[in-house]
Amino acid sequence: MKFTVRRLGIALAIGCALMGGGCAPPQEHLFIAGERTPAPGASQVDMLVATTRLPSPVPGEMFGADRGEPGFAQIAISIPPDHKTGQVEWPRQVPADPERSFALVKAEMLSRHSILATFQNRLAKGQTRSVLVFVHGFNNTFEDAVFRFAQIVHDSGTDDVPVLFTWPSAGKLLAYGYDRDSSTYSRDGLERTLDYLVADKSVGEISILAHSMGNWVTLEALRQMAIRNRSISPKIKNVMLADADVDIDVFRTQVNAMGPSRPAFTVFIDDDDKALAVAKILWGSKARLGDFNPNAEPYKAFMEQNRINIVNMTDIRTNGWIDHGVYADSPRIIREIGQQLVSSQALKDQRVSPIDSLNLATVGVVSQLTGLNLASPR
Repeated sequence: MKFTVRRLGIALAIGCALMGGGCAPPQEHLFIAGERTPAPGASQVDMLVATTRLPSPVPGEMFGADRGEPGFAQIAISIPPDHKTGQVEWPRQVPADPERSFALVKAEMLSRHSILATFQNRLAKGQTRSVLVFVHGFNNTFEDAVFRFAQIVHDSGTDDVPVLFTWPSAGKLLAYGYDRDSSTYSRDGLERTLDYLVADKSVGEISILAHSMGNWVTLEALRQMAIRNRSISPKIKNVMLADADVDIDVFRTQVNAMGPSRPAFTVFIDDDDKALAVAKILWGSKARLGDFNPNAEPYKAFMEQNRINIVNMTDIRTNGWIDHGVYADSPRIIREIGQQLVSSQALKDQRVSPIDSLNLATVGVVSQLTGLNLASPR
């Protein structure tokens, strides 16, 4: 009984810290009609959006936390000239100041027919036939997801067509159960989105980057695809799982259900991830995929047999103490991901700077992370 109370106390303490210095932007309802012109020297990220969120009646919110049928949009975000890699300069006023913060340039809801036509046009005009799909995690509003993905696309330097899949997270720390159900609710929506991309003949390769609870949505969608189609399309080449809030034993069953014809998986782990520590307490889980011990059995053998690559981010330090977003907060990590998205060179141990204290644990491959070889055909 004392142990249970102590664990609950730890969870509440961390929860209070998260509430005091969490990930939510200081200003909400940013998607208003008064769009901004990018500042001189600013960059711009244009993304397409697929969502299972219901359109919001709240002015400036665009999509809220309620569940709905699949919806679509196109959004453009400007990045300020003095942007620092690994950070999101959140707007502190409405409309945003594009000189100092991320700012909305364009936001338009689209029909399914319109989004497909827009996507086709984007591929025809672009320099790549590759697509990067991002699936956000727990406690993310629509605004959180859009601004974080814009930062990832910009900081990684990728020219892949960015597609955001956003599911109806409540964006509230104490809505963990609602978010978990919403993520499960959204697995069909993500599967359909991936089906659209696979069926498009102009698409060359598809990479997926998932964070936190978004890994559950991603793995369930891929598992369903494998069962429904008897395999996963070879177009889906690489799946990156960061800070995965998924029980590791469940992950093993999901991978087994996908069969041998599956994407290359790279798992980003962090033993200091305090958000996952809370998740283990809530679920009574021995290990989450995002913080398991890669040298412990039977996990080590499973990863080796299935050639699943591990990137251990435990020693990397960023500005926050929660350590539940190192993959995007660390300039080194996000740049390395980007290099693999734009080149055919594999990430090797010796290329990593000791300044960042990056501990790369390669599983199934002696010296290279083939799961991060995300190059598109040129």
